[in-house]
Amino acid sequence: MTDYRQLTDQEIRLLQEHSCTADDWANIEVAQDFKPDFVFYTRFSGKVRLGVFDYEFTLAGGMKKHAGLYHVTLHNVSVGNYCCIENVKNYIANYQIGDYTFIENVDILLVDGRSRFGNGVEVAVLNETGGREVMMHDRLSAHQAYIMALYRHRPVLIEKMRGIIERYAEENASEIGTIGSHVTIVDSGYIKNVKIGDYCKIEGTGRLKNGSLNSNQKAPIHIGYGVVCDDFIISSGSDVEDGTMLTRCFVGQACHLGHNYSASDSLFFSNCQEENGEACAIFAGPFTVTHHKSTLLIAGMFSFMNAGSGSNQSNHMYKLGPIHQGALERGAKTTSDSYILWPAKVGAFSLVMGRHVNHSDTSNLPFSYLIEQQNTTYLVPGVNLRSVGTIRDAQKWPKRDKRKDTNRLDQINYNLLSPYTIQKMMKGIRILKDLRRVSGETSETYSYQSAKIKNSSLGNGIKLYETAIHKFLGNSIIKRLEEIPFQSDEKIRARLTPDTEIGSGEWVDISGLIAPKSEIERLMDDIEQGVLVDVEQIHERFVEMHRHYYTYEWTWAYDKILSFYHLQPETITAKDVIGIVKQWQEAVVGLDKMLYADAKKEFSLSAMTGFGADGTREEKEQDFEQVRGVFESNPFVTAVLQHIEVKTALGNELIERISPLV
Repeated sequence: MTDYRQLTDQEIRLLQEHSCTADDWANIEVAQDFKPDFVFYTRFSGKVRLGVFDYEFTLAGGMKKHAGLYHVTLHNVSVGNYCCIENVKNYIANYQIGDYTFIENVDILLVDGRSRFGNGVEVAVLNETGGREVMMHDRLSAHQAYIMALYRHRPVLIEKMRGIIERYAEENASEIGTIGSHVTIVDSGYIKNVKIGDYCKIEGTGRLKNGSLNSNQKAPIHIGYGVVCDDFIISSGSDVEDGTMLTRCFVGQACHLGHNYSASDSLFFSNCQEENGEACAIFAGPFTVTHHKSTLLIAGMFSFMNAGSGSNQSNHMYKLGPIHQGALERGAKTTSDSYILWPAKVGAFSLVMGRHVNHSDTSNLPFSYLIEQQNTTYLVPGVNLRSVGTIRDAQKWPKRDKRKDTNRLDQINYNLLSPYTIQKMMKGIRILKDLRRVSGETSETYSYQSAKIKNSSLGNGIKLYETAIHKFLGNSIIKRLEEIPFQSDEKIRARLTPDTEIGSGEWVDISGLIAPKSEIERLMDDIEQGVLVDVEQIHERFVEMHRHYYTYEWTWAYDKILSFYHLQPETITAKDVIGIVKQWQEAVVGLDKMLYADAKKEFSLSAMTGFGADGTREEKEQDFEQVRGVFESNPFVTAVLQHIEVKTALGNELIERISPLV
């Protein structure tokens, strides 16, 4: 805690000699070791506190600048130790500035009246006309926002959540703003009612108004040239650069927005990358990525999504205005020039190609292709399960998690196969079999949700879903029984018995967090009944669900193993387990072989088109090898082959361990 004192008469005279003025010198307090040697052309107004300036900054290129105040007007400002503030065109008003902060060539920095710094601002997400507003706050997670936007059928819940956020916003409101320690603000324009965290770097920003930059030492924020933000919150570790324009937007942790991206009334959660394009009223869950100038995302909900160039959606049909919305469930992708007319819902890990105007809902048919042929939507169920791209995506997301802040807002589950996707596949199998039963096995095409499914696609879809179910359930039982010697079937049955009842029933994906619906319902009940009364308690509940995911997953998987393989808990034996493991081995090896075949297409002669300029076929192949490598040594291909060996050995080990009981 710094001890402050009044200026001495000698210090006042020296400051006056340095062309400094004050409305009242008695209103200025300084640190005990303060020296006026580095304070020039400074005007003091209101109550001002100054630290010591015994420090020298080393700038890019080796340039050195001594801490101090030069050509500045300060009104009701506290300046920490070792700061350099120079060439503020207008003034700095109502701020508390931390230590080692560097401010140069800024137009104005002020807090005008009591500000909540972006907390409590309502974002009209998904529906531009309102009705699904999410109230921003510093601790907002994708999961809190999901509940607030989508669970409108529970008005008491929404009202309670609004009250919790309103209290948080009021508790963090102040007439004095904060600029943290080790902050850099240079060559910037108008900054009003903005809270700036430690180690934040602001360079060449045009305008920042009513917001929070929640930067810290482990995960600094960078705000770059030409950026304009109004009514915003930007979370730790994010970069907003190169002319980005945001209005009523929340930016989560480790996001990157740049290259003239523009967005209004949108939420971007952890690890989103948005460049060049435009967003309006979108709910961008973790890892929503768009890089192209011609891409417009509007009134949609996304996560783990990659938007192709020219991707577009429409949220009204020229009747009652922009009232429609849609969702691409986790892992969905759009190809170049794809178009969807909302309302529509696309199942998890599906690929959208072409124009789709028939409002289909394919949420119970995940891992599918939606392809347009002659203005008709064709659905190819399950085909993405054998796609190299899908597996590559699943592998890259954890590696691309750039969050360095240990206090993570979003609880992200990366699993490709989970109770959430497997329950969809089980429903999908029933849907496809019902279609075949009702329309006949010889029908050329089947109609489902305004989409067409070819006969061959339907049969393949059932097989692919069954293979994935065998894989998931086998994975679960092997994991449950690993590294434990068993002396009897009773010991196996005891180990298979779940540790908790939580997990049975339906599961949901609330924007990155996969959890039993019962736990989400319990959380909402507790908010309604006043058990959870602040944003931290809600956050901790989500953390707890994420932490216990695999415990809950086994409860669900065990129940499905019994029903899917027609077993009874009191009579299951080692022989039954061995049967499940053998089916699992077939499923794993079968899917890996499909991935291997899909990868091989990337090394076909047609894939070499454009290689070996002006040369022979032999030169083309050599050029291809130099650039793309050889198929057999490709890292993904070798990983697939290794995966087959490892999983086969894993299954054999369990079979050998329990075979004596058969």
